[in-house]
Amino acid sequence: MPYELRYHPDVRDIDIPQLNEALKRRIKKAIEQRLATSPHQYGEPLRKTLKGYWKLRIGDYRVVFKIDKNEVLIFAIINRKDVYTKIFKRI
Repeated sequence: MPYELRYHPDVRDIDIPQLNEALKRRIKKAIEQRLATSPHQYGEPLRKTLKGYWKLRIGDYRVVFKIDKNEVLIFAIINRKDVYTKIFKRI
């Protein structure tokens, strides 16, 4: 069952423009191949205050998302050292 991908406005306006072209392609490919097909298989559930959210690791970057029926809502694509401090402004 394919999942529909939906992006938080900050992902398009802030996160993606900061990435270099090679990294953009790598992350786009991972999202389209993994999250659009089976996010439960490739993602890892987050705990504690982020319970209900998931992460996908792509090198030093994390894609934070939530699965809602047949949609994957992507909230952030941020470097791993900053992601957990910045994600709370978006959820």
